[in-house]
Amino acid sequence: MANRSSFRRSDLADEVSGPAGANAEPRPRPRNLRRILLVLGPAVVLAGSLFAYMTGGRYVSTDNAYVHAGKLTVATDVSGIVAKVDVHESQKVEKGQVLFTLDQEPFRIALAGAEANLGTVRNQIVTQQATYRQKLAQIEQAKTDIGFYETAAQRQQDLLKRGVSAQATYDQAKRDLDTARERLLVAQHDAEAALAQLGGRADAPIEQNPNYLAAQAQVDKARRDLTRTTVVAPMPGIVTNVDALLPGEYLPAAQPAFSLVSTQDVWVEANPKESDLANLKPGDKATVSIDAYPGREWQATVTSLAPATGAEFSVLPAQNATGNWVKVVQRVPIRLNVEMPQGAPPLRTGMSAYVEIDTGHHRQLRDLFSGF
Repeated sequence: MANRSSFRRSDLADEVSGPAGANAEPRPRPRNLRRILLVLGPAVVLAGSLFAYMTGGRYVSTDNAYVHAGKLTVATDVSGIVAKVDVHESQKVEKGQVLFTLDQEPFRIALAGAEANLGTVRNQIVTQQATYRQKLAQIEQAKTDIGFYETAAQRQQDLLKRGVSAQATYDQAKRDLDTARERLLVAQHDAEAALAQLGGRADAPIEQNPNYLAAQAQVDKARRDLTRTTVVAPMPGIVTNVDALLPGEYLPAAQPAFSLVSTQDVWVEANPKESDLANLKPGDKATVSIDAYPGREWQATVTSLAPATGAEFSVLPAQNATGNWVKVVQRVPIRLNVEMPQGAPPLRTGMSAYVEIDTGHHRQLRDLFSGF
């Protein structure tokens, strides 16, 4: 029995160590892999660190950014009754589109009155010119009469000396001469007054007369006021708070009617940290992402950097001259002009944004060793 068991164990050992065991490959030695990792590991870390250093400081990003747009209050500089409101709440309008209209009848009446007054002034100027010419003719006639009466008075004086003429005849000739001289003075005074009414220029065109210019200014103002009764959009945008204006309401001059938010003058205001401003400058290109539109990006350009931090523009600036002062990293507002491609969704003022700016800054290898 013992021999049989030994024989079976030896046969089993032979089967195990048969051809399959002869073809088995030896296990790889882990020492070679360890050497490779020891060489490549530090090289990869060094290359990654060098890449991070060389590209560091080029890109500035912040999610402290918001969309802004130009907005204004729509108003007119004439007072009147609102006749018609041509837009509704949140309607998109184009430049020059009618927004609302005031009752135009009072302004048409005022324009007609101003035009009638202009015609009256023109007629008055024509009359004044004729009066001035008449006074000039009277002056010439008075000068002629004076010459005649001077000759007559001199003749009567000579006749009186020779005893041929009576004293009464000479006195009458002298009186006629004095009267002619008085008529000359009166005519000259009237001519000066007529010339003054003509603005000192009797030969000037009627359109250059001061009175005519004043009347024409009234016509121009009345015509302008009439055109101001129709209020149009000064820029393309979206109207808001329109429901506050109703037909029949009296709208005083310069009182806001509603608001207009621009759809073209759109920008993003970002507030990066002061430590990120070293290489930031106007003209840098940027990419803007809007939280409301995931997956979409807008191209933008840095247009300006604020001259002070945001804290300096606050109503109550921080007072750092205290005993419990804590240093806080400040933020400087910058403005980015956003390109609006055709078909892009609207950017509404106040939306949150994420901004990444490419400053174009590249570090040099010598900067790495400049501190040694």
